[in-house]
Amino acid sequence: MYFIIKKDKLLEKLNIVAKAVSTKNLIPALAGIKFDLNDNGLFLTATDNDITIKAIINNDDIVSKKNNGSIVLPGRYILEIIRKCPDEDITFELIDNLKVLISTSNYKTNLNGIELSDYPNIELDENDNFVVLNSKILKNIINQTSFAVSLSEARPIITGVNFKIEDKILEVTATDSHRLSTKTVELIQSIQKPVNVTIPGRNINELKSILNDEDEIKMFFFENKILFKFNEILFQTRILNGNYPNTSKLIPVEFELAIKVGLRNLYDAVDRISLLSNDYKIKISISGNILTVSSTVIEVGNGEEKINIEKNNDINLEFTVNFKFLTDALKIIEDENIIIYLNGEDKPIIIKGENDNRLTELLLPILTN
Repeated sequence: MYFIIKKDKLLEKLNIVAKAVSTKNLIPALAGIKFDLNDNGLFLTATDNDITIKAIINNDDIVSKKNNGSIVLPGRYILEIIRKCPDEDITFELIDNLKVLISTSNYKTNLNGIELSDYPNIELDENDNFVVLNSKILKNIINQTSFAVSLSEARPIITGVNFKIEDKILEVTATDSHRLSTKTVELIQSIQKPVNVTIPGRNINELKSILNDEDEIKMFFFENKILFKFNEILFQTRILNGNYPNTSKLIPVEFELAIKVGLRNLYDAVDRISLLSNDYKIKISISGNILTVSSTVIEVGNGEEKINIEKNNDINLEFTVNFKFLTDALKIIEDENIIIYLNGEDKPIIIKGENDNRLTELLLPILTN
């Protein structure tokens, strides 16, 4: 194996695949990145058996090459070596099948490889059950849902983000049982078979970190995995076992009270009042056309802030919420005003953008004696 490549092209793709390099040494080969040079270009692959990423560098981006071949190189070292190489063309030359000479005009280093036979043979196949989505839309969907996944392994299924597709409707949901975020999007095309799968939260956020706003993404669905294909990148993730809870039953369809409030006004008020909060609790009172945010810490002090609102009837309410959960929900709404729907002080709180019915945020109030 011998090839010469521009540093920026190689480093760009190495930074992507390195996200799948295993940080655990149960299988030493998984700490490596596989280099495959063939007639179609250079293929870089990394996996931790949870996610797999393959990046393709086409022949047009390779300065020269000869003698196709493969080697697995330690991920940590090859990434740092390339990162710190001079900004010029880099030569790779395979020596004795298990060592590679990496050089530039005034620099060279030998790096020992990992036994190729120890590296898993991973299939990154496509199938007929797929949908196409713009990456900017997918990034937005992930951003508006994944923050609500559970961080506790007590219920593994809710540590993931649920993707449900029927016909042309994609519904994405995350919940930790105290809050919920769900986003609905209409797709360009119908899916062949309905899908209901849950992707680990960490995995979907790794995908988000390598997406840009211009790509078109194909999502291929299998029984135990999902393959995302975009911009010469293949990203494959396992899915979680188990049935995701039927969260649609948690979202009320009728409400006693609906109030409209400026998103920025409410966010800033909660942010200020939370400075004097104990255990993440703040109180929200609705009386007339005024919403009051308040909190008290006996040893420190108290604070309150009033905001003008509009509401659909004369009902007044008071409830307690987790301010972090509330600000997390407000951060990802893109409307200038929000509508908060209420059914009493101990019932779920629903938050939507004034002009966007596709995103629903649910918070459970904190019950106090």
